[in-house]
Amino acid sequence: MEYVLQTNSLTKKYKHFKALSELSMNVPKGAIYGFVGKNGAGKTTLIRLICGLQFPTSGGYTLYGRKDTDKDISKSRRRMGAVVETPSIYLDMTAQDNLKQQYSILGLPSYDGMQDILKLVGLSDTGKKIARHFSLGMRQRLGIAIALVGSPDFLMLDEPVNGLDPQGIIEMRELILKLNREQQITFLISSHILDELSRLATHYGFIDRGQMVREISAADLESACRKCIRLEVTDTGALARVLDGMEVEYRIVSDREADVYAKVNVSRLTLALAEENCEVISMQERDESLESYYISLIGGQKND
Repeated sequence: MEYVLQTNSLTKKYKHFKALSELSMNVPKGAIYGFVGKNGAGKTTLIRLICGLQFPTSGGYTLYGRKDTDKDISKSRRRMGAVVETPSIYLDMTAQDNLKQQYSILGLPSYDGMQDILKLVGLSDTGKKIARHFSLGMRQRLGIAIALVGSPDFLMLDEPVNGLDPQGIIEMRELILKLNREQQITFLISSHILDELSRLATHYGFIDRGQMVREISAADLESACRKCIRLEVTDTGALARVLDGMEVEYRIVSDREADVYAKVNVSRLTLALAEENCEVISMQERDESLESYYISLIGGQKND
C-alpha cells in the first residue's frame, strides 16, 4: 500500500507536558483518514508538526517519501494544504481577493485555476461580498479554497465542521467527498463529531494522551462494531437474572433497556421473563456506533 504520510515514534514535548508520545500513524494515498481523540489528545499538534509550524522533540515522519529531516521536505509540503484550527482568511477581502493573496504568497505566476477553485467550493457567485459577511460555513469553505491553491493532493483539516449548522455540515461533507472522489485528494480530518466522521472516513486513527491507540480501516471497523438486540422491558433486574441464567452477554442501558450481544431464542426468552413477571415491550436490532466503539476503546468520558 502506498502512503502519503507516515510517522515514526513522533514525539513532541512542551516543558513538562508531552503532547505526542512516540506516535506512529499511516495515511494511505486516496484515503479519508479520520483522526479521532479528545480535545487535548494531540491532534492539532500532529497537524502543526506536519505543516512545519513546529518541530518534533524526537522521532519523525515521511511525507510523500521524504523524511522531515530531508533538505527538500518543502517540496513535499507544497503538495499539501491545511486548515488548522480556524481558517486563515482576510475578513475585509472578497473570496477572490483572498485567493489572489494566497497565489502571491506561494509565488505562483498567474491566477490560473482560481475561478475553478471558487466554483468547486461553491463561492463563485459571492462577488464583492467580503468574508466578514460570510456565514461560518462559507468561511470554512473559503479556508479550504485557499488550501487548494497550488493544486495539492493532500489536505489536512482540523475540526472542519465545528460550529456549523446542519446545512453547513452537509455542504462540507459533500465538498470533502467530491474532492476525494473527483480530484483524488487524500484527507486527514481531525474531528470530535464522530457521527459525521463515520459518513466520510475510509480509515481511522484513534489517539489518546498523545499515543496512537489503534489504526483501523472503515471496513474492519464495521466488522468490529458489534451487532446487538436492544430490548425494552418492564424490569431490567428480571431481564438480567434471566440472561445470566442463559449465559448471554448483555449491557444494561437504563432502567427499562438493555443490549443483548447474542442471538437468543425469542420464545424461550419471553417465557422465562414471564415467569419473572417481566414483559418485553420492544425489540430492535442495532449496530454499535463509532462513538460507542471509541468510548469502549479509549474509556472514560465522552469526547467533548
